[in-house]
Amino acid sequence: MNPDLDRVPAGPEQTDIYDVYALRYTWNDRRRIHENFLRRDMLDGPMPIDFYIWILRNQHRTVIVDTGFGRRAEAERGQSLEIDPIEALRIIGIEPDEVEDVVLTHLHYDHAGNIDKFARARFHVQEAEVAYATGSCMGSAAMRYTFDVENVAQIVRLTFAERVVHHCGTAEPFPGISLHLLPGHSEGLQGVRVDTRRGPLLLACDASVYFSNYIRRAPFGITIDVRDTLAAFRSIARLTGSIAHLIPGHDPLIRKLYPSISVAGVELVALHAKPDPARFEELRGG
Repeated sequence: MNPDLDRVPAGPEQTDIYDVYALRYTWNDRRRIHENFLRRDMLDGPMPIDFYIWILRNQHRTVIVDTGFGRRAEAERGQSLEIDPIEALRIIGIEPDEVEDVVLTHLHYDHAGNIDKFARARFHVQEAEVAYATGSCMGSAAMRYTFDVENVAQIVRLTFAERVVHHCGTAEPFPGISLHLLPGHSEGLQGVRVDTRRGPLLLACDASVYFSNYIRRAPFGITIDVRDTLAAFRSIARLTGSIAHLIPGHDPLIRKLYPSISVAGVELVALHAKPDPARFEELRGG
């Protein structure tokens, strides 16, 4: 890890090129292999999971992708927080009240909490995701357990306040950033494609929770539509062109593949930096 900085770097001067950082706010070392794949006919064992938010930054704008979960969800769900993601942003020099745009990849509790902490932001979400999260499937406990009703209600309120941008499929809300519908894990999950100095990256989020979901074409354990998930894998291949440009949603491996910087004691994984090529060869083989 590089020496400690006081605040996150400002990023490139170009308006359409970004530095991209992953901020891990908690993790679960108790997770098992069988929880992470629909198929259960494989050897079981530990397969930890990390929880991230992402920061897209240049000298003209800062876009936050996903907002994590907060203390209420921690208490209700039994998933501990190592650091509150909102506090982590403040520590590294990003005031949530000053953030103008937040992209929500989907509305699961661990991606769409803390919405009320971004007092000025516009929230970018797929219209299909809002429809799903407020539709008939939420009448089923099995289908709604990954959602938090308060988070969803906040999105409805903010829609009335004209602070939600509902996208319908592919969109380009900012120079160098595009959104792509990748359903399967959730009805309106969207990936975020970002131009960086090493080429475009795809924050696939939970369209591929781990690298291995994509590499093996093996859907994650929480999947509402297998056919859509398989189609999303094909879209990921088209949007990335190379696994070195894929960023999965929860994989601890990204902390080994990419260098990190420390900002006031908070670790940020620099996804725009060159990855370790030898480790990617290991991934392709696995």
